[in-house]
Amino acid sequence: MKKINYLFAVVLATMFLTSCTVYSGTYQVELQGVESPENSEEQFGKTKIVNLQEGGITKYSYEDSLIKIIWLPERTQFSFNLTNKSSHSIRVMWDEAVYVNVNGESQKVFHSGVKFIDRNNSQPPTIVVKGASISDVVIPTDNVYYVKPSQYSAGGWQVSGLFITSSFSAEEMEKAKSSYVGKTVKVLLPIRIENTNNEYLFSFKIENFKYNTK
Repeated sequence: MKKINYLFAVVLATMFLTSCTVYSGTYQVELQGVESPENSEEQFGKTKIVNLQEGGITKYSYEDSLIKIIWLPERTQFSFNLTNKSSHSIRVMWDEAVYVNVNGESQKVFHSGVKFIDRNNSQPPTIVVKGASISDVVIPTDNVYYVKPSQYSAGGWQVSGLFITSSFSAEEMEKAKSSYVGKTVKVLLPIRIENTNNEYLFSFKIENFKYNTK
C-alpha cells in the first residue's frame, strides 16, 4: 500500500511540474561606482572603471595605483579577480567585508575555501603578495541554508540567489522584477596595506531583467 501511495505521489508531482510554466530570467548587474579610501587621487592615483567582454560575458574592471579588480556578478555570488599593484603585501579583511542588499541591509559574507557550516565564524585575511593575484567570491552568509534529507530529496546545503529570478506566476515574476530593477547593491571589501585599512565600496546597479526563452 505504501508503495502504491508513493508512486501516486510521484505521478502527481510529475504532472504538476510538466503542466506548469516557469517564468525565469537573468538580471543585468553593472558596476556603477567605487568609493575608494578617501577618494584621494593624490594618494591612490587616477581611477577607472571599464567594461570587459570575455566569451560573451560582461565583466567590470576597477583600477587605481594600488589594486586592479575584475568583478563578475552571478546568480548567487560576486566573483572577482584581485591584483596587488602596490609594493607591499595586501590583506583582504574578510571579517569586515559586507554585502548591502537592495533594502539597504548589511550582511556578513564569506568566501571560497570556507565551509558552509563555518560561514559565520571568524575568517582569516587572504594575503596577496605584491604583483600577485587571487580569484575569489563574495557570498552573503544569510543566503546559505540546510535542507534535511527526505524521501523526495537528498537534502544538503543550498545557496539562494541574490535576487528572485523565477516564478510559476507571470504576475509574481513581474512584481519581483520591478522590486529589483533600478536598485543598487554594494560590496564593502576592506584591504589592509601596511597596517592601514582601506575600505573599497563597490556599487552595483541592477539595470535590467531579461526573460529566458520558454
